[in-house]
Amino acid sequence: MYFYCSKCKKNYPINTRSYKCECGGLFKLFKDPSEILHNSVSLGEVETPLLKMKINKLSLFLKLEQFHATGSFKDRGAFMMINQLKNVGIREIVEDSSGNAGAAMAAYAAAAGIKASIYVPESTSPSKIKQIKAYGAAITKVDGAREKTAAAVLEAVTTAYYASHVYNPLFFEGTKSLAYEIYHQLHEQVPNYIFVPVGNGTMLLGLYYGFEEIGRLPKLIAVQSDHCKPLYQKIHNLPEHQITPTIAQGIAVGQPQRMDEILLAIKNSQGDVITVEDESILYAQDILARQGMYVEMTSAVAVAGALQFFENGKPDNYQVIVPLTGRGMQ
Repeated sequence: MYFYCSKCKKNYPINTRSYKCECGGLFKLFKDPSEILHNSVSLGEVETPLLKMKINKLSLFLKLEQFHATGSFKDRGAFMMINQLKNVGIREIVEDSSGNAGAAMAAYAAAAGIKASIYVPESTSPSKIKQIKAYGAAITKVDGAREKTAAAVLEAVTTAYYASHVYNPLFFEGTKSLAYEIYHQLHEQVPNYIFVPVGNGTMLLGLYYGFEEIGRLPKLIAVQSDHCKPLYQKIHNLPEHQITPTIAQGIAVGQPQRMDEILLAIKNSQGDVITVEDESILYAQDILARQGMYVEMTSAVAVAGALQFFENGKPDNYQVIVPLTGRGMQ
């Protein structure tokens, strides 16, 4: 198993201190199909429930990712990355995150005996910072937009390994397990649509890589806030739109590093990118809560997108999946 550059194809070992190729290309992961990965670090991973539900008149399946140990789907990527980093002798990591990824990496690092430092935007919720600190990770707050946090951690990286959930393909190797679970829970069927909230695209790309391996793709519908919609602008050939504050902070990413990969996944799956207003996100969060499901704003983004997309109804035989990215206790 090793990294290789998506542009020039140069190979790098898993324990490289480089986060991308010297030519500027991003890393991809090569893993021999027969290679057995050793995962000694565990926080009690389970197959998260797939719950059939009707929201208003829309029948869909909710994939309950809030059942993970730290409360979000980011545990999938952290589980894979931390296990493989431990296997190659990494002792210290740094990561930048708006919340969930930092918590997941901090928790698994603690379980592995790896020192962790997490860089977060100043606007990160106090409860999320408290959670990250509880795992023993050091916190550095960065003032300004999410991109400034990413820039700050790159300036600080010296001897520690940059365990980025955006740059490091080991993270996507973990999140693609979501596709295999959905396929298994649908009795080896691929759903028609999956609605995914997209900032850096870690869930969408994991789903794409997983279903690509399975051999058939659902239509991947990326949902963004109308206040921060770089993918929507790009895929619809629209001029750049000024980013304004949104309640969906988890996907408020103005410059996704894997933009081209995300757009290719959407194109190859015959999917689309749509946007939703903050009012719709709040409505979706409220209607879920009134059915017993309290989720974070980012989860509500995908539900709002599905309700908007199928506003005029959908064929009864369509299987629609909405992964709930994390719990609402933020």
